Amino acid sequence: MPRFPVVPVAVRTALALVALGAAGLCHADCTATQDTAAQPQAVALGAHMLYWQGEGAGSSPAVTSPIDTQATGSSLIVFNAGYASNTLAPTDTYANLWSPLGSAVVYDGYDGAFDVKAYVALGGRGGNGHTVSIVKNGQTAGEITMPFIEVRNAGVLQAVAQNYPSANATITSGTVTTTGPATLIAVWWGDAFVLDMTAVPDQGFTRIDCLLHLPPNSAVQSAVAYRQVSAAGNYNVTWSQSPAQGAPLWLFAFQSGDSDVIFGNGFD
Repeated sequence: MPRFPVVPVAVRTALALVALGAAGLCHADCTATQDTAAQPQAVALGAHMLYWQGEGAGSSPAVTSPIDTQATGSSLIVFNAGYASNTLAPTDTYANLWSPLGSAVVYDGYDGAFDVKAYVALGGRGGNGHTVSIVKNGQTAGEITMPFIEVRNAGVLQAVAQNYPSANATITSGTVTTTGPATLIAVWWGDAFVLDMTAVPDQGFTRIDCLLHLPPNSAVQSAVAYRQVSAAGNYNVTWSQSPAQGAPLWLFAFQSGDSDVIFGNGFD
């Protein structure tokens, strides 16, 4: 979110090359791969990326970089984090139906100007060069961050938890309950007035995409992590972060099965 005085036009122009098309910006420790060839029908993490535009250097529509998703059988997640006035639902290259998950979560401390919206497409269609687009009908040049995540062989969103802990050095998500093997996806959205930060998950989660070092004109920080679990249980994740800050948190539990959605336990 904007944290500094308005950036002059000349500076915005120079920054645009940095802020636009910066898909999946992250560090080496935010990368994970998974070989699912041995269990092609098992629920598993698929393709993923994180796209962002910096403040004052954005454009519309915001379009993620392409990823290669399965033709059928995957469930898809995308977020729209940035100006609350950008209210339109996402669209994608394979004409999936994107369902909002609950209400937008409004960031504390910004007079209602910024929020985070989550969308899911269960049992989605996919293929090579899969992109998601969001038309920015409110603030065209404004910052936006869009994680795009595929969970393969996942027809069931068994549970989803959303909460917004207040500022602390460690914050914990809500709890999801699974009935068997599942892929868990955790998403962190810090609200601190800083450009550089850390956000590290515990409980066996691996960070896969992140934007934690923001450009001078600012952007919306985010981190995405996953965990594969083999049995039914109750699961959450604690994020260690610096500086201490509040953060909207999501935790999804996907399982195999026919397409269905349950607005799960802990969806506050």
